[in-house]
Amino acid sequence: MAKLPFDPEQLPIDALAAEPAVPPDRLLADALRARFAHPPPWAPEITVERLVRPMSGPLTRAAVLVPIVLRDDGPTLLLTRRAAHLNAHGGQISFPGGRTEESDASAAAAALRETEEEVGIDRRHIEVIGELPEYRTGTGFSVMPVVGLLHPPFVTRTDPLEVAEVFEVPLAFLMDGAHHQRRTAEFSTGRRTFYTMPYQRYFIWGATAGMLRNLFHFLRA
Repeated sequence: MAKLPFDPEQLPIDALAAEPAVPPDRLLADALRARFAHPPPWAPEITVERLVRPMSGPLTRAAVLVPIVLRDDGPTLLLTRRAAHLNAHGGQISFPGGRTEESDASAAAAALRETEEEVGIDRRHIEVIGELPEYRTGTGFSVMPVVGLLHPPFVTRTDPLEVAEVFEVPLAFLMDGAHHQRRTAEFSTGRRTFYTMPYQRYFIWGATAGMLRNLFHFLRA
């Protein structure tokens, strides 16, 4: 995939979503388990993005892990910065994950395998608690987000061909609509508005931010 014709960080902010934050007690492990075990009525905000370019074939199936780290001082979300040389989303912030293979028994199996391969976290540290709705990206991927609780202590060992960096963001920060910005860019296929969630030196945007918006709505419902 060619480089983007714009720098998303330089685009003006159209608006803030600005909804109230998810209550802190809903971000705790037992509450998260209960929410996914017995989901309330809710509706995702984004499931299909406007295509960045015309598609000539079927969508590529993929799975990502949405890893919520159970830290003593509050849950965090583990994210990666993709290696800059990658053709698809190089240098961008993403969840651990990738293309689904025929040998994967499920989306969860694919997400766990990719997490082991990309960041070296053994699956024994990961408690899968559910899934979010399928998310179709503007670059031609059909992504299944698998939500898991990540139990410390664990060690990360990144694959430098895939991942430049692993970091964590407080879950409370990401689950607060005051930190959800909307920006708009022009593509050959038309205008596309997307979410951004800057945190310190990390610029979270695009599909990752879109899936986080769906998690936000799910936990607020």
